[in-house]
Amino acid sequence: MTNTGTLVPADVAAKIEAAVGRWSGALISLSHSLHHEPELAFEEYRSVAKIVDLAAGAGFDTKTGAGGLPTAFVATKGTGGLTLGFCAEYDALPEIGHACGHNVNGAAAVGAAIALAEVADALDVRVKLVGTPAEEAGGGKSLLLRAGVFDDVAAAMMVHAGGRDEVGGSSLAMSQWTAEYRGRSSHAATAPWLGANALDAVAVAYNAVGLLRQQLEPGVVVSIIVTDGGQACNVIPSNARVTVEIRATSTTTLRQVQSRVRACLEAGALATDTDVTITPCGEDFAELRQDEFMTLAYSRALGTRGRTALSRAGDHIASTDMGNVSQVLPVIHPTIGYDVGDAAHHTADFASHGTSPSADDAVRDGAIAMALVGAELALDPHERTRLLEAIQNLHHRKEEAV
Repeated sequence: MTNTGTLVPADVAAKIEAAVGRWSGALISLSHSLHHEPELAFEEYRSVAKIVDLAAGAGFDTKTGAGGLPTAFVATKGTGGLTLGFCAEYDALPEIGHACGHNVNGAAAVGAAIALAEVADALDVRVKLVGTPAEEAGGGKSLLLRAGVFDDVAAAMMVHAGGRDEVGGSSLAMSQWTAEYRGRSSHAATAPWLGANALDAVAVAYNAVGLLRQQLEPGVVVSIIVTDGGQACNVIPSNARVTVEIRATSTTTLRQVQSRVRACLEAGALATDTDVTITPCGEDFAELRQDEFMTLAYSRALGTRGRTALSRAGDHIASTDMGNVSQVLPVIHPTIGYDVGDAAHHTADFASHGTSPSADDAVRDGAIAMALVGAELALDPHERTRLLEAIQNLHHRKEEAV
């Protein structure tokens, strides 16, 4: 039964719910298919083909290779003056597959786009489904943002799979680097003084980072692992490598901590007469800013599905490249809950729940809720004006930058 507590007129809400109902079988099949054939960052070719085929079948104009990324796409429908975007994620994790639930995320976004497109003409909107690869490693949304794929999007939405319904939370800004040390090899017993030990450089850097941690402010996390430390104990290692991940509550703090961590990594090279090359692993993630009106609208919409979302306002939860998008335009990134038992994200146990009946409900409910948010944005005169003015200001700033 349609509940108009969303502030969306009953006839519009009914059409949205009916559209998700008609496409429910295809959406659930998509979610299960993505789950059964997980693909890693920037390798999601089968996943993209499945989603694009479904969107084309729903009457969307589709284009793969968006932003110069082979496994990104855009699918659009409608000719209205307000473009509303939905971000579909579909990359998985090595060895444990969809242990972050991106099959649910992606299918729900597709369902929301199809449902909102059902009433696009009546609402004077254009619907844009953006296929965003490599959230787990690489930062596909950041790359698409820089390439201009979001330039015409007034507001963007997605839901993220989880163990319960949550709204309003932020995320941690994040960056990841590799530091590769190069020294000189030598026999470890007969002529160690002729070598420059790259593993010693790692040891200095590792301990410097460890000592730095005691002076970092709350909310900052620095993790470091050794990924190469040599091949034989009787040879002075000429090469060694570490990977470092830095998380902070804001991009400003992230930049400050990056400077300190870089000094620790460079100190390893300085102390051991080795050279170091520090290379970013993909894009930096900004902290997530969730739009207040959209969050309230989503909570109202979720209530029509018999769900109540827990507010996580003020909490910083994990990291996401949706944070980069949120720095530029209004977004929501709520958690859509289903039964995962005690499983945590990024575990095989979490992945095992990804095609359960409750996960399928999350796909349908998340799709309906997001589409209802889109309808509220389009129908509320103040919100529509706010979004249109914001996107015009964005274009002006880009023109001035050029």
